[in-house]
Amino acid sequence: MWRESLVPVPSGLVVLLEDPGFVVVDKAPELLTSPGRAASDHDSVTERVAARYGTGLLVHRLDMPTSGLLIVALEPGAQRHLAMQFEARTVEKRYVAVLDGCVERDAGHIDLPLRLDVERRPYQVHDAVAGRPSLTDYVVVARGTDWTRVEFTPRTGRTHQLRVHAAHPLGLRCPIRGDRLYDDVHSSRADETTTRLHLHATFLAFDHPRTGERVTLESAPPF
Repeated sequence: MWRESLVPVPSGLVVLLEDPGFVVVDKAPELLTSPGRAASDHDSVTERVAARYGTGLLVHRLDMPTSGLLIVALEPGAQRHLAMQFEARTVEKRYVAVLDGCVERDAGHIDLPLRLDVERRPYQVHDAVAGRPSLTDYVVVARGTDWTRVEFTPRTGRTHQLRVHAAHPLGLRCPIRGDRLYDDVHSSRADETTTRLHLHATFLAFDHPRTGERVTLESAPPF
């Protein structure tokens, strides 16, 4: 039976849910989900989980600058079951972001197909012909004079989907605060408030791979 926990693992990773088949962690910003190719990119969530539990198997990803809820499997059966849920889109995910600018509508749906720009990896671009379907629902939860706090519910899981949907002229036209890849206006601004990407995976719900019980977790954004 799974149990809730707040166990720090090496280098400060926090485990929110601990089960024999998987763990759910609260990923820090600027930490890779899994190791990169370079030796300098070895540190990651899966490696830190493996350091504590002896194994850490990739289920899904968060962008390196994104913080929040992430599942890591501890055995292959759980990994397959959880990955199938993501493929079937039965996993519920919500994110909170602070955007630079004022979003016009209080809620809406973004349909903006995306593909990789092969000459500027990992940059993603809108392509109505060759792009893969990319769907996001959003709700405005707070407003300021020059910012908007938004809750995103992605319906697909494309690379950088929320970041592009926020920043693109055909999306919300308001980049996520601290996004140095997709914010052409503020990316070079020397502002301490933008030292991190203001995007946090705040809600996750999925079926337990062994019992079928619906597991629900929340993590408050640190901004």
